[in-house]
Amino acid sequence: MLKVHSRCDLSCDHCYVYEHADQTWRGRPVRMAQATVRAAARRIAAHAREHDLPVVHVVLHGGEPLLLGAAGLREALTELRAAITPWTMLDLRMQTNGVSLDEELCRLLVEYDVRVGVSFDGDRAANDRHRVFAHGGSSHDHVRSALSLLRRPEHLTSYAGILCTIDVRNDPDQVYEALLAERPPRVDLLLPHATWDRPPYRPGPTPYADWLGRIHQRWVDEGRPLPIRLFEALTPGGGGTEAFGLAPADVLVVETDGSWEQVDSLKTAYHGAAGTGFDVFGHSVDEASRHPGVAVRQAGVDGLCATCRSCPVVERCGGGLYAHRWRTGSGFDNPSVYCADLLRLIDTIDTYRPPGVPTGQQTDVDTPTAGDLLDDLATGYGSAQTLDLLAGAQLSINRALLAAWRERSGPTAAWELLVDLDGKEPEAVQAVLAHPFVRPWLVHLLTPSVDARRADDPLPALALAAAVRSGFPATVDVPVRSGVITLPTLGTLALPDAVDGTAEVTVRPNGLRVRVGTEEQTVLLDPGGEPGEPEAAGWRPTRPVPVSSGQVLLEDDDPYRDCYGQPVTSRLERSAAQALGRTLAAAWQVAHRDVPGHAAALAGGLRAVVPLAPEQSRPVRSATARHAFGAVALTPVGDPETVAVLLVHEWQHAKLGAALDLYDLVDPGRTTRIRVPWRPDPRPPEGVLQGVYAHLAVTQVWRARAAAGRPAHGDASEHAARFLAWTREGADALLASHSLTAAGERFVDQMRQALVGTGVDPG
Repeated sequence: MLKVHSRCDLSCDHCYVYEHADQTWRGRPVRMAQATVRAAARRIAAHAREHDLPVVHVVLHGGEPLLLGAAGLREALTELRAAITPWTMLDLRMQTNGVSLDEELCRLLVEYDVRVGVSFDGDRAANDRHRVFAHGGSSHDHVRSALSLLRRPEHLTSYAGILCTIDVRNDPDQVYEALLAERPPRVDLLLPHATWDRPPYRPGPTPYADWLGRIHQRWVDEGRPLPIRLFEALTPGGGGTEAFGLAPADVLVVETDGSWEQVDSLKTAYHGAAGTGFDVFGHSVDEASRHPGVAVRQAGVDGLCATCRSCPVVERCGGGLYAHRWRTGSGFDNPSVYCADLLRLIDTIDTYRPPGVPTGQQTDVDTPTAGDLLDDLATGYGSAQTLDLLAGAQLSINRALLAAWRERSGPTAAWELLVDLDGKEPEAVQAVLAHPFVRPWLVHLLTPSVDARRADDPLPALALAAAVRSGFPATVDVPVRSGVITLPTLGTLALPDAVDGTAEVTVRPNGLRVRVGTEEQTVLLDPGGEPGEPEAAGWRPTRPVPVSSGQVLLEDDDPYRDCYGQPVTSRLERSAAQALGRTLAAAWQVAHRDVPGHAAALAGGLRAVVPLAPEQSRPVRSATARHAFGAVALTPVGDPETVAVLLVHEWQHAKLGAALDLYDLVDPGRTTRIRVPWRPDPRPPEGVLQGVYAHLAVTQVWRARAAAGRPAHGDASEHAARFLAWTREGADALLASHSLTAAGERFVDQMRQALVGTGVDPG
């Protein structure tokens, strides 16, 4: 952590740097000199080189780092990149109050790949309880403006999340809603810094657990719409943070004068608590890390007081934040001043269940942790609950992209209608926004090269489709492109003599009135509100295919289905569509017969099948697209046995892609290429991971067929042996490449264990 500026443009009364026991800031330079940045960067680079570190994390901090200004910040970032990146991957971060953030600084942060966390305490009343200017004025609008800048598509890669310091006098529901409204990639909730000498405000026995418990309840009830670091850290297997868990301390601070210091939260304990006596000019990282105050935090449970060592939740709490244990006389050899709150909060996390789920019930309706979800997927299948969570996360991504488009394109009547429908008819809106090809549409529109003024605004079509599904009376001006109106999930309407322009579409009780200029036509709808057989020329409804678990859509008309890097068919003739529908329904039954776990996973999330155009050289092909969760594409072959394998294979890619949207399984700093037996060319780690996961499922299909003695397509045992070997060799190559994160290695290990379930010891 580099303290590049020691002053701040806010005057927060809960700030540990200026308002707590340590006052060493008063004697330090206002800003870090370039020579100090260079010396620190060289020390970090040397440490990475000597220890062969794959990545180092550097956080620009303060004070307020943005007070360096664009020129000073560029100098610091240039020094860091130049010194460190020749030796290791550099993960650059910044923690800021956001007040000074502007477009120039955002562009600079994107240029240098700096991820930015913003300190923001929630709604206006909550934020302005502490985070104010020296004259007492509110910072709320300034911070929200900064967050709005970071949410812009061109800046979104630099938006890391929000850091919120809680105050139990604030309303937890309003704080939670205000945080969600800013659509952060991640939120961290911090307990206010306090010690036994200076205890926190405490209106009851466990007010912090009660306050956080309310937010945890909302978070679980709403499907965990975003990661909240504190809750994840306290969940079994959550991995811990600096504040929780027993992982060794791995943070050193460089002050503006070049002093090495311990973690700066210690400033809340006593004057000089973080000091080491070392500096970057005369001492290495290793020397600083051997300081007794750092070393004691490498000792795990042995470094804790007797009370903590005997506690049943010590591995999760870890004694709490080191600074919060301070008491004059016994030093840090105490439990956290928040001990009672942490114990109660852990109990809340362990026992709370959403409405309708009995406390303590351990079934597949319990919400899994990240580890649980990945372990569940590693079986090859994925439970219904895991599929629900993946689908919910994809829906959240679509909502975030839609909001980003609205900010880029500006306010419209269609947006207001969609917001109104989301409150009154949420199921209809969810069904439309979860359509697989909404995200490809939005991703295309948010590409920087796309001119928002000339783009195909998706909001009218989405709002109209939701209104039709719910029977909500509304009139929408909808774009017409090449004479066609698209209604996602429902179909397309080709208008006679229309090319490009706008049509006024009104939703009526049993139909649509469509007006272009002076021309008007009606499309009749069935009583359920979804299009039946067209009675107006040009209406082409999306055709559902009944399968044993419900239905899937035969999607051969949505303009954004063409996202697979392979040619798709035009709309199929009725007879061809019926034939493909019969094959899909039969293939679904085959999957149930051979691998019921995979069939259940298909039922849990596959919503659409896209026909690919046949090619003479490759008559059987299939594909998935990372942005089109819920759909697979395949050539319309007539063999259900083959189609069943294609469906299972491609749905593996879709599930893993959705998981990779949530969790880093591949180390982004590794550029390794890995040789695998199923491809002639070396593959990137993520491609190998996708191949291994897909081949695991195909192995399970062929093993089931071999066990049942089914002769389809040759010797099932030979097919099973080949795919088993591919899966095992790919998994071993991944592990040997050291290109995975810890979660990725666990995932691959769990897949290798799943190979045992195929009837063959994976070795």
